[in-house]
Amino acid sequence: MLLLKAEAVFARFSIWIGYFSATLLLLLVANVFYDVIMRYLFNDVSIGMQELEWHLYSMIFLFGVAYALQTDGHVRVDILYEKASPRTQAIIDIFGTVVFLWPFCFLVADYGIDFAREAFELGERSGDPGGLPYRWIIKSMISISFVCV
Repeated sequence: MLLLKAEAVFARFSIWIGYFSATLLLLLVANVFYDVIMRYLFNDVSIGMQELEWHLYSMIFLFGVAYALQTDGHVRVDILYEKASPRTQAIIDIFGTVVFLWPFCFLVADYGIDFAREAFELGERSGDPGGLPYRWIIKSMISISFVCV
């Protein structure tokens, strides 16, 4: 019973991550629309807005992975998996998760923490004039998103 409740909590969390990614996608569309209008109608280029585009896109991708895994929407090689029995598919899923996914997520999250901390300690900001400050924020999303997976 406790295991079913835990699974339900993780499923709801993954759905919330999917909504978060969808919201980021809407923000990205609005940002690109604003940037195009400003660039072509008013000849006003904003480096910060252009950088925000790749920040939003990165977050959509990073957080979208957790949702894709929960909803079984990720890409896989279905040559053998599709023809296997449900029990064999479950064994493959468990093996792949425990042996490949969890160690990979742990390593990326662990190295990502140092990556973000270094950016924070150095006060890293965009190298472009008019670019976004606080580069550590987007770098910290790497670790946060891999913990969510």
